[in-house]
Amino acid sequence: MCGRYGALDSERITQFVRDLGVKGFSIDRNPDIRPSTQVPLIGPALEPVTATWGIQPAWAKRLLINAQGETVATKKTFSAAFHESRCLIPMDCWYEWRDEGGPRKQKYRFALPDGEPMLMAGLLYPGDDPAMVSLTIHPNAESAPIHNRMPVIIPSDAWKAWLTGTPAAAVTLIDALPDGTLKIEKV
Repeated sequence: MCGRYGALDSERITQFVRDLGVKGFSIDRNPDIRPSTQVPLIGPALEPVTATWGIQPAWAKRLLINAQGETVATKKTFSAAFHESRCLIPMDCWYEWRDEGGPRKQKYRFALPDGEPMLMAGLLYPGDDPAMVSLTIHPNAESAPIHNRMPVIIPSDAWKAWLTGTPAAAVTLIDALPDGTLKIEKV
């Protein structure tokens, strides 16, 4: 979980991020943003950054694209990035699939009811080739029937606290969206 997200209304997302005060941010319309691709995000210095979605530690057999919010502050793979370089990934939806007995799994889109942009919590691994992972958490009641995890969405009034606050303050922002917040539809 969250293995795909979208930027359906790129102009609205770009303006949303610029209204937060992040100069120079831009995102192209992409309804299906996948791991291992370059993605635009907001870095810890409140600046636009482009990073590859996923990290490949030497011990891992596959690309790691998510970190569990419950253990991100203490798990060796993620703790340094959590303490030093949190980021935000702007989007307006994410996708999950559920086996409903047909020949293919059913795809679902999760979004805010009015299509408002969201800020998914992430960790940035800076360097010559920056990379990032997104954070996930237990699902809220409306998401649970479809998937056992959901992305950590940082409220727009707490975005600076996520990026520049203390790790103790950031931990308090790791939670599922409140029940009744999402519009979920088959796609």
